[in-house]
Amino acid sequence: MPRAATPLNDTQIRKAKATANEYVLSDTHGLGLRIRPNGSKDWVFRYQKLHTTKRAKLSLGSYNSGITLKQARDARDMYLALLANGIDPQAHRGEINQKATFDTESTLRAMAAQWFEVKKTKVTANFALDIWRSLDRHIFPFIGERPIGEVTAPMAISAIEPVAARGNLETVKRLCQRLNEIMTFAVNTGVIHHNPLAGIKAKFANPIKQHNPTLEPNQLPLLMETLHRASIKLPTRVMIEWQLHTMVRPGESAGARWEEIDLGEKTWTIPPERMKKKREHVVPLTAQTAALLDVMRPISGHLEHVFPSQRDPSRHANGGSSNVALKRMGFQDTLTAHGMRALASTTLNEQSFDYDVIEMALAHIDKNETRRSYNHAKYLPQRRVMMDWWSQHIEDAATGNMSMAATTRGLRAIK
Repeated sequence: MPRAATPLNDTQIRKAKATANEYVLSDTHGLGLRIRPNGSKDWVFRYQKLHTTKRAKLSLGSYNSGITLKQARDARDMYLALLANGIDPQAHRGEINQKATFDTESTLRAMAAQWFEVKKTKVTANFALDIWRSLDRHIFPFIGERPIGEVTAPMAISAIEPVAARGNLETVKRLCQRLNEIMTFAVNTGVIHHNPLAGIKAKFANPIKQHNPTLEPNQLPLLMETLHRASIKLPTRVMIEWQLHTMVRPGESAGARWEEIDLGEKTWTIPPERMKKKREHVVPLTAQTAALLDVMRPISGHLEHVFPSQRDPSRHANGGSSNVALKRMGFQDTLTAHGMRALASTTLNEQSFDYDVIEMALAHIDKNETRRSYNHAKYLPQRRVMMDWWSQHIEDAATGNMSMAATTRGLRAIK
């Protein structure tokens, strides 16, 4: 008959000295204190694995780090209870550790980061930055560290309600949409089984759709005269004219690179990654847009971007600079940088230019999928004619030829 183990006491544990070889002081029911040559004292629990004759052991922590005899016995008793219920302690601990790791790696923030890696390949860099900033500002501080499987609709709504209270309903709409995309991503990757946030948008009022304010075609001379007299920096003024002539979006204009310009072919080719719809866009250059490039060449010809940032010339100008300038010029609530595209569209439609050619110049994608699948035309020759007309129209609208393009072309003619 095996000799019964004598329970340890605190005095024995304190007086236990390290030797050249590791040894174990046994307590009862499989608990022991392992003394290592370096002086460390670690609790271990030895037991016989279920349905086998194999022995196993678990570490219960270090006496040196504060795990007392009583705490070690409590842990042992918990594992003995698991064994009595047919549960292997090692497997149980593994499940707990796995869940802890899963909870850490599957927080809303972590899952959003995985979703974002895919999302940012489908949108422009600036829009991707806007997406992440909105989540980082409005969502992550409240529920970002929650395991995604524990995120509920009331939690998400509670995080968004302060934004709604400030009247930022467009932001609310986008936050609801982005949270739903993250949850759908989690469902599709097998992390959760259903999307609990599918209906949160219904909790909030819908934003009133507001179109970008724009001018009437007959107000183009007013814009050009105001732009000429405005107290704004030359690169900003040129950038506004460049966008007006080329009919591109503000971010696409601000991000123009010299390497995208081909003066021999008279084209500006914007790569897909900088376009809203992720499709390459070729802009025919006119005499006026070439003149604007002549204005910028002494300023930024040695840099990457046509319109460099004032603070950091290695980066491009902010896409919102044009809007700020237009507001200072007195066009608040009457014209935005994006609204200049609408001004161009209205003017060209009134002049009976082909609708498809105008839409291609605006880099719009046909909403009719069937028609879009058959129509791959870029209408480049037709767009050259139209863009030449539009640039000349802008120059004519500039009373006294006050556009930068006209001024520069005049100086070149004198030479």
